[in-house]
Parts: sequence; structure tokens; C-alpha cells
Amino acid sequence: MGYYVTMKKIPISTDKAPAAIGPYEQAIRAGNFIFTSGQIPIDPSTNKLIEGDISQQTKRVMENLKAVLEASGSSFKNVIKATVFMADLKNFEQVNKIYSEYFPDSKPARSTIQVSALPKGAAIEIEMIAISED
Repeated sequence: MGYYVTMKKIPISTDKAPAAIGPYEQAIRAGNFIFTSGQIPIDPSTNKLIEGDISQQTKRVMENLKAVLEASGSSFKNVIKATVFMADLKNFEQVNKIYSEYFPDSKPARSTIQVSALPKGAAIEIEMIAISED
């Protein structure tokens, strides 16, 4: 027989990040792990995709993720894995510049993938896995 650990699945929600636009939660906490849903550059005050270049869109995505992580009892310093989805990898350098500002010390593992399209025509989407601080 194997060893099983029972964990509750706890939905995380904050009005400081965009409301889910589909049948999903902003994040799920399971044990000490936080799994964020992908964030696109939606302004939580308007629930609309922001206008602007890839740097501005990346900053909005990271601010949305910051709010979700904080609501779940975590922060960027506890992110262990990030997945970045981009509509055009030609923007990789600009995305890296903004992204790295949020990880000055402890950098997570990361994958970056070019995709043919993202929800609402966004140029970037990022999801993260973190551990909680409590």
C-alpha cells in the first residue's frame, strides 16, 4: 500500500486581480502549494485588457499575479515555477526585463512558450506555482 496525504483544495480569490473569465479560480491552495491560473493583462478595476506595449502588458500581468499570490499567503520570493505564454517570442527580451524586476534575488524555474493565440487577444499570459509563507 502507498502512503497518501490528504489535502484540501482551497480556492483563492481577490478583487485586486481580475475576476475569472471562465470556469476556474484565480488560484488554488493545496497544502502549502499555491497554483495560480494564468493571468493576462486585464486591469482589475475595469476588467478590460489594457492597451500598451509588451512591457506594459507584462507589468500588468505581474501585478495581477502579485495580488493573487498575496491573497493566498505567498509572494514572488516563494514562487518555485513560472510558465510564460507569449504570442510572439520576438518580445522575449522586453518581457525578461520586466519579469526580472519581480525576482531580484530568488528566481524560480521557468518555461517560456510561444502560442498562436491567447484569451482576449493578449500578448502574454503567465501562471505560477508557489509555496505559502505560513
